[in-house]
This record gives sequence, C-alpha cells and structure tokens, in this order.
Amino acid sequence: MRSSNPALSDKTFSKLFAQPQEQKMTIQGTVNKSFMLIAIVVVAAMFSWMQAYPSGWSADAVPTAPGWYIPVIIASLILSFVIIFKPKTAPLLAPVYAILQGLMLGAVSALFEARFPGIVLQAVLCTLGTFVGLLLAYKSGLIKATQNFILGVSAATMGICLVYLLDFGLGLAGIRVPYLHENGMVGIGISLFITVIAALNLVLDFDFIEKGAEQGAPQYVEWYAAFGLLVTLIWLYLEMLRLLGKARSK
Repeated sequence: MRSSNPALSDKTFSKLFAQPQEQKMTIQGTVNKSFMLIAIVVVAAMFSWMQAYPSGWSADAVPTAPGWYIPVIIASLILSFVIIFKPKTAPLLAPVYAILQGLMLGAVSALFEARFPGIVLQAVLCTLGTFVGLLLAYKSGLIKATQNFILGVSAATMGICLVYLLDFGLGLAGIRVPYLHENGMVGIGISLFITVIAALNLVLDFDFIEKGAEQGAPQYVEWYAAFGLLVTLIWLYLEMLRLLGKARSK
C-alpha cells in the first residue's frame, strides 16, 4: 500500500507491523480521532482569527498577522516531520500539530477574508464538498486506488512539492516562479491543477485507512492516519483559498 501523502507513505506503513499489538486499528477509531483533530483546528483557528483583529472585528477592519505567525509555521513543520518519522508519537503530537495548524489557518483565513469577503466560507464548503464527494466515490468503487492511479498522484504531488520548495528558495532572493502566483488564465489553471491533485490525495488516504484496518495495524496508527488525513485536508483548504482568490482577482 502506498500514498503520496508523506505521513502515509508505503515505507512508513510497512514499519507499523514490526511488533504485534493487542489492540488493533479500526476505521471508526480513525474517524473519531480525525473529527477530534479537526475540532482542535477549528477552535485554534477561531482564536487566531480574533488575534488578527486586535481592536475587534468589523466589516471594514484590516487584519494583521500575529507576531507568532511565522514561528508557528516553522514549529508545525518540524512537528510534522517528527510524527512522520516517529509514528508512535502521533497520539501525543498530532493534537499539538492540529493546534499549530489551526493558529496558522486562522491568520491566513483572516487575511484572505479581508481582501475577498466571503471567501473563507466558500473555501470551507468547497473543501467539505470535495471530501464528501470523493469519499462517496471511493466507497462506491467509482474511484479506485489502483497502482497507476497511486503512481500518477504520487508523481504529481512530488512535482508540486518541488515547485513550492523552489518558489520558497527563490522568494528569499525576491524572485517568484512564473505564473504560480498570478491571477491570469495560466495562473488559475495551475492552481486548479494543484487543487485537483490535493483532492486526489484524499483517495490515497482513504485507501491507507481502510487497508490499515484490514491488515490489523496497531491502534496508535489511528492517530497517525488521522494526522495524515488532516495534512491533506489543510493542504486542500489552502489551495481552495488560493484558487478562489485568483478567480475573484481576475
């Protein structure tokens, strides 16, 4: 079993069965923990949103990113790598990761909402609709995580990661990757492609969770799988924000 989500990779999954466990992973347990992490993200995001409006929210208020915005992003990135390489830490660290990501998302959402009123609700609904639609398609067998499907999504995801890393590196020198941040037809097309790939990663996550339960993964993998699903959902939401922002700028 393989997933392009780094938190749910084939190599990592194979390590989860190194020792026999009394309690096993279940789909319902993973669902419960996923909802818990999402709830934590929402609460943290609400707090961060309020922090972005130190004088109180109003229709004409201009939000500012809190001073801890960048440190939170760096901390969450480091924490994600710890969880990925040490899956047994997921029960303890996944909720902390959710808090940090919620703080980041609240600030980002406030900035987007100030520029494009109503965009946050649109992005949330699009993300939720995509999640439900793909889950139903996966459960019905309309979309299957075949070997070719997995390889294609994995390759595209890796390519997107490399482009984002290149853009970040060039950004330090004041240079941006052409079209990536532009709101023209090409820029919107690029964002649409990235959003589709982010969405298709959900199918790989569903497949990981289902097969993990079938193969009797240890119970702590429920937290690990929930963490991986959260990573994909956050990525999808951010890409929805970017896509909708470009479309409205256009």
